[in-house]
Amino acid sequence: MKLVVQVKLLPTPVQAAALEETLHACNEAATWVSSVAFEKHIKRNFSLREHTYTAVKDRWGLGAQAAQHVIKKTCDAYRTLKANLKAGNLGKPDSKRYRRATEIPIAFRPEGAQPYDDRMLSWQYTQRTVSIWTLSGRMKQVAFTASPEHLARLALYRKGESDLLYRDGMWFLIATCEVPEAELNTSVVEFLGVDLGIVNIATTSDGQIMAGRRLNRGRLRERTLRTKLQRKNTPSAKRRLRKRRRKEARRVKDINHKIAKHVVAEAERTGRGIALEDLTGIRARVRLRKPQRATLHSWAFAQLGEFIAYKARKAGVPVVYVDPAYTSRTCAQCGHIDKANRVSQARFVCRSCGVVAHADWNGSRNIRHRAEELWRCGAQSTAPDPPPNNTGRGTGRKRSTTASGARCASPGLSVPGI
Repeated sequence: MKLVVQVKLLPTPVQAAALEETLHACNEAATWVSSVAFEKHIKRNFSLREHTYTAVKDRWGLGAQAAQHVIKKTCDAYRTLKANLKAGNLGKPDSKRYRRATEIPIAFRPEGAQPYDDRMLSWQYTQRTVSIWTLSGRMKQVAFTASPEHLARLALYRKGESDLLYRDGMWFLIATCEVPEAELNTSVVEFLGVDLGIVNIATTSDGQIMAGRRLNRGRLRERTLRTKLQRKNTPSAKRRLRKRRRKEARRVKDINHKIAKHVVAEAERTGRGIALEDLTGIRARVRLRKPQRATLHSWAFAQLGEFIAYKARKAGVPVVYVDPAYTSRTCAQCGHIDKANRVSQARFVCRSCGVVAHADWNGSRNIRHRAEELWRCGAQSTAPDPPPNNTGRGTGRKRSTTASGARCASPGLSVPGI
């Protein structure tokens, strides 16, 4: 599996000036290539290279490899834009955001990342230096540093391209590593259900709750501070805004990494799989009042799910995604479904059997049950399910509480009907 390692470069002033000149030239050339691709409606790499390769080399003085990476980077940007438009991430075709993205060519920031391959960049792991191509020639003995874990991974598994990046006054290299995966454990019988939420970031079916109170308070504090500084709009306020940007995102990312590491380690220790909710499109489905929208859209459930998935894949732990419909209203003890079962955010009281439980814990147990049902059905089946009968006229959300609408994220496992 592919993982990235971020290392911090420690260039001298002369080396930093050469890197900055190179990065600005590459991104300026990429912006010009993008305008050519937009005018001629050419978005494929080899076709676009015929119109821009020679001009990029002569006008900006780039080497052969650098010029090819500039053109490839432009094509990748248009491919990403096309995928976002197709997925509806930029709104409808008549929306302002959609038109703004499609009516003008893509432009690249002067400090945008630039890919380097092994012909342009070489690593000296023992000396902790790199030799990197620039417009001023080959810059040798550019020092770098990283955590001990990342340095070891870099020396053992680095393979492929690396991206040169300038951010917040610091230079970084984002290196790609091919890390071996553990063999997938297909003999699991039980699953560890994980309910994702805003008040409680994650709640496991074992009853462990990772509360989000401290994280949500920090988000509110950062949001309030940003509002005050933007309203003040003085030079010192702008400096403070620049200093604090991405601080909230870094904190959330660190917490999600820790939660994912704990969940995967617990599942691996007990020989279980991991069951997660498939929350795709939840922001489009949910309608909230204006004060609650910022809280919903800052909810990093997708990031936490990705962290759990890749850490589980690395450890050989299967991950199953299930349909989240009515998991918060269903009693995990008797299966009774009623909206009134959810008394409050944290309290669940079944109107049928009378069981009282924590609402998120009850939901995680329902997620676990659906994943185990899906896993058993997939393990016993040898033929695919027949195609579903779509003769009905209903267009709303599926109301079934079975795991038939789930999907599996683990490689090497074929589950019929998914």
